Amino acid sequence: MKNKAVILGSNYYIGLSAIRCLGTKGIHTVAIDYSNKDRYGAKSRYCSEKPIAPHYKKDKEGFIKFLKEYAKREALPPVLIPCHDSYVEVVDEYLDELKELYLIPQTEAGLYTRLMNKETLHKLAMEKGVAVPETVGINEENFYEKIETMVGYPCIVKPTDSSAFVAKFRTKIFRVNNKEELEGALEKAQDANLEVIVQRIIPGFDDHMYTFDAYLNQDSKVTHWMTAQKYRQYPINFGASVYTGQKYVPELYDIGAKFLEDVGYKGFAEIEFKKDAETGQFYLIEINVRLTNFNHLIYKVGLNIPYITYMEMIGEPLEPEAIIHDTNRVFWYAYEDILAIKDYIKTGQLSFTKVIKSLFRPKAYAIWSLDDPKPAFEFFKMTTRNVLKKVVGRVRLL
Repeated sequence: MKNKAVILGSNYYIGLSAIRCLGTKGIHTVAIDYSNKDRYGAKSRYCSEKPIAPHYKKDKEGFIKFLKEYAKREALPPVLIPCHDSYVEVVDEYLDELKELYLIPQTEAGLYTRLMNKETLHKLAMEKGVAVPETVGINEENFYEKIETMVGYPCIVKPTDSSAFVAKFRTKIFRVNNKEELEGALEKAQDANLEVIVQRIIPGFDDHMYTFDAYLNQDSKVTHWMTAQKYRQYPINFGASVYTGQKYVPELYDIGAKFLEDVGYKGFAEIEFKKDAETGQFYLIEINVRLTNFNHLIYKVGLNIPYITYMEMIGEPLEPEAIIHDTNRVFWYAYEDILAIKDYIKTGQLSFTKVIKSLFRPKAYAIWSLDDPKPAFEFFKMTTRNVLKKVVGRVRLL
């Protein structure tokens, strides 16, 4: 008998990737969600159970009670893998209670949250000597003077809590070009009761975005890692990966491994960097403390992060490994990349010819899998239904 793996969030392709990474290794996977609606990841042939729990925000105590009661029924403690920031926040809040019943890499309650919060992450990075973009808090003295002298225009208004901000505004940041636009953006955030910071835009196109993806063991030492380079994001310029390639950049290991080890991190993390197009310096932008969007790319080039996590948690850690050569493989989320390409070409940031050439590299698909096609079919039905609803809504308005 083996420990089960409980995956939180199968209504997105990160959860789907975790299910496949573990299921192909013969691990019993349990996809826990708050609704059956649009949970295409749970349609995977590798998903063993699909229980429905109370909503993690609307009924937080009920959700935690559900998790506890599920684990108590098991002969062996399950390995818990949250696949969305909102789930991570809840797990972090109840970490001490959940660790009595589940196997979870992180042992320090609150660390996940401090690294997810852009303001506390900024301060921590500065303490550890890691470069971050010039940032001004909205409550600082001489606020607008600092914006003019330290940050400059255009700049970005960035949330401290990304998931709440995206849920409200459907965008990761506000880009502002002058004081008037800045005041408007701050007013929007204040009205929504969301904390924000103002940050300098590091010069460079989207292909100046890089990541350090690493697993740290229970001694807070990096055992598995790789680096990647983003090529396209959606929304463009300040969005999530839709076309990203594995790229060996040893300098990112030097910066990222030291930082994560210094803060005592355990488990998987992804540090996002931007390389200054003018100076070549890498700036820490944010940290994902759960599986990344392009987890399937990491798997395809040789690192099965969910399985690495699982094996260490059950006391059978795998041998350390790093991807220290270029594989030429890319992650591709075709649905949003098509939307991104349209905007890149419309704004003159990419040519049609360059885009077409990029599509011939070997790929790791976000959703499609030849041996597990059902999630892709479910995703297609879901997106088609959503598009038809929008079309019908527009027609009714005419």
